[in-house]
Amino acid sequence: MSSKDGTGKTPVFAIEGLHVSVEGKEILRGVDLVVNSGEVHALMGPNGSGKSTLANTIMGHPRYKVTAGRILFHGQDVGALLPDQRARMGLFLAFQYPIGIPGVVFGNFLRAALKARRQEDVPVREFRKLLDETLDLLKMDPEFVRRYVNEGFSGGEKKRAEVLQMALLRPELAVLDETDSGLDIDALKTVAEGINAIRGPELGVLLITHYQRILDYVKPDVVHVLYQGRIIKTGGPELALELERQGYDGIIKEYAPQAAVAAKEGA
Repeated sequence: MSSKDGTGKTPVFAIEGLHVSVEGKEILRGVDLVVNSGEVHALMGPNGSGKSTLANTIMGHPRYKVTAGRILFHGQDVGALLPDQRARMGLFLAFQYPIGIPGVVFGNFLRAALKARRQEDVPVREFRKLLDETLDLLKMDPEFVRRYVNEGFSGGEKKRAEVLQMALLRPELAVLDETDSGLDIDALKTVAEGINAIRGPELGVLLITHYQRILDYVKPDVVHVLYQGRIIKTGGPELALELERQGYDGIIKEYAPQAAVAAKEGA
């Protein structure tokens, strides 16, 4: 697969023939994906299809071993880079299950993260102004950043904290790993509003989800279906609606004969 987009330009993010193993078991079996700036891609699939494996591999989690293929950011292979190096370049991962950090004030955490992203000090006055503007954009109470990181946060508050980090750090590619997981409808709407508030031409988003419901509020440009470690179908927003109507079974049955042919040809 070529890492060029339809215009012949190098996209902000591309995955080419990615194979990944965890503790010797192959989970991803040849993933190809291109995300351009300003695009929102939804990656859907049943449990165990490899969605979170892909998210963690993109950010360089050491447990996930790339056995073939490449992860390209602005055309650079980031496979040998540590997670913090990828983050400083402009890659961002919103966790499915954000952890708490007792004793660390969220505002201080955000300033340290922004300093690392910029690779230079951030004066207190400048940081305060930027933080206030970001909180206002996301319609968040300033008291939120005076609490310890994720300590005592509800599920919705933890996910909003991830969106606040994304808005402040301004990555170029954000991977949102099941941001809708565990949220009731009100919390889901609030988190979706935050994501929509920071969408723009300089941000590419890979939104990983199991269900279609978040896509009612965050409209994707492209939808991919991941199954058994491969993207088996790609389409527009209508693909998510198709999945909502018929579930994954119909697409998986459609894919099965193709997989059998591919396996036979590869034998």
